Amino acid sequence: MMKRSPWLGLAVLALPALLVSIDVFVLLLAMPRIGEQLHASSTEQLWILDVYGFLLSGFMITMGTLGDRIGRRRLLLLGAAGFGVASVVAAYSTGPVMLIAARAGLGIAGATLAPSALALISGLFPDPRRRGLAIGVWMVCFMSGAVIGPVVGGLLLQHFWWGSAFLLGVPPMLLLLVLGPWLLPEQRHPDTRAFDLPSVGLSLGAILPFVYGVKELARGGLSPVPLLAVAAAAVLGVVFVRRQMSAGPGREPLLDLRLFRDRAFAAALAGMFAGTMLTGAMMVFITQHLQLVDGLSPRAAGLWLLPAAIATAASFQVAPLLARRVPQGRLMAGGLLLSAAGVAAVVLIPAGAGPLPIIAAFIVTNLGMGPMVTLATGIVLGSAPPERAGSAGALNEVSGEFGYALGIALLGSLGTAVYRAAVDLPAGLPAPALAGARDTVTSATAVAAGLPGDLGDRLLTAAREASTTGLHVVAAVCAVALAGLAVVTYRMLRHLPPLRAAAPVQPESGGAHTAAAAAGDR
Repeated sequence: MMKRSPWLGLAVLALPALLVSIDVFVLLLAMPRIGEQLHASSTEQLWILDVYGFLLSGFMITMGTLGDRIGRRRLLLLGAAGFGVASVVAAYSTGPVMLIAARAGLGIAGATLAPSALALISGLFPDPRRRGLAIGVWMVCFMSGAVIGPVVGGLLLQHFWWGSAFLLGVPPMLLLLVLGPWLLPEQRHPDTRAFDLPSVGLSLGAILPFVYGVKELARGGLSPVPLLAVAAAAVLGVVFVRRQMSAGPGREPLLDLRLFRDRAFAAALAGMFAGTMLTGAMMVFITQHLQLVDGLSPRAAGLWLLPAAIATAASFQVAPLLARRVPQGRLMAGGLLLSAAGVAAVVLIPAGAGPLPIIAAFIVTNLGMGPMVTLATGIVLGSAPPERAGSAGALNEVSGEFGYALGIALLGSLGTAVYRAAVDLPAGLPAPALAGARDTVTSATAVAAGLPGDLGDRLLTAAREASTTGLHVVAAVCAVALAGLAVVTYRMLRHLPPLRAAAPVQPESGGAHTAAAAAGDR
């Protein structure tokens, strides 16, 4: 039997990651046509956008554990089939409710992909040095969708109907279904204990209200319903944790909290959460700044962001190579300090400076984040026992999802509060325009467009200056937090040596793991 190539297996895993990511970003461009042709209300349009992320986050922990039990390749292929079917249903939806249901199916199927892929990468590349490179390649492919998505989406929507945006994910899923059984080894850890379905319900009850509440707080500010959702999520989260800690011999925990006893695992996961929270929020603010303050179109803003995306990809690939010579904790801490310097430079950029200075600062920020993202992911996967690789991969992805959502909510609220305090509205504004002009720079821009020449220009100038002040405050907070995270990361992970090749497993000491691996390959 021909030996499987791990790099070909990685290619099979990476291509769907690229296309799925493209599919997500293309939807943003397709939404105006979807709303018009399906007669979707504003609430329905929000659900079309958000239901995918809700269920993706909610089911990821469940799918990670399920893959450990039934086989990661099997779950990946089932998820790929489900994703392909749901994509076709979404493309040919005849109404908003049908499209929302299809997007929900895409979220549940998508929750199988990342945990299974990361767990399979961990098994395909037992050598930590090669595993780091493989994780970097996979993440570059996933991230590249954010760059390629708007370009591909623009071409598709120019020549085809809106449903073509959803069909992008079908060909790579078919390729995965055909090549996956041949190029990917099966990895599983059968467990005779009962699968804990009540914990699945508790995890969904904790994650879904939390994500919903955070998104609504970021979108509309403080209000009772989102706050109650977050509070309910916290209560259910505590119940979920207590149930996992009380799992006995007859019941397998959905999430093995013993993983957090490993100092490196816990520190890497926390670093991933905090780093994503800070830099993800900065990316959103910079994207808005390019459009609302510098006046760029979405396409032009995307092109300006391209060098920063290339810097991210380069950093993902270089970080594992540097980690062969530099201790991992030191390299991650140094990268975070570089990111802190890039974010701090944003504070010095005045309104009206144009996109070049802020993009240069963002490039520095992204170059510094490569070690944290790739090495922390490798640490999380490498610290978990082989039978928990799927759970570890799920936790890695959920930490990023939570960090991004929470960062936008907290730092977005801070930026909005600073804008409202700093905006100096020009005299002579009509009373109906005052509330909108003081609310956000987005609403102020819309108000300015309807005002006579000089008054509109003065309002736009005031709004842009206040928005820049908000960006400066958020950037200062992020810079200080990233510097603090660098110190904590160094203290927690300074014991980790540079990446070294894995020692070969001796037959007499391989024991159960070797047998399990052989059984998985069969």
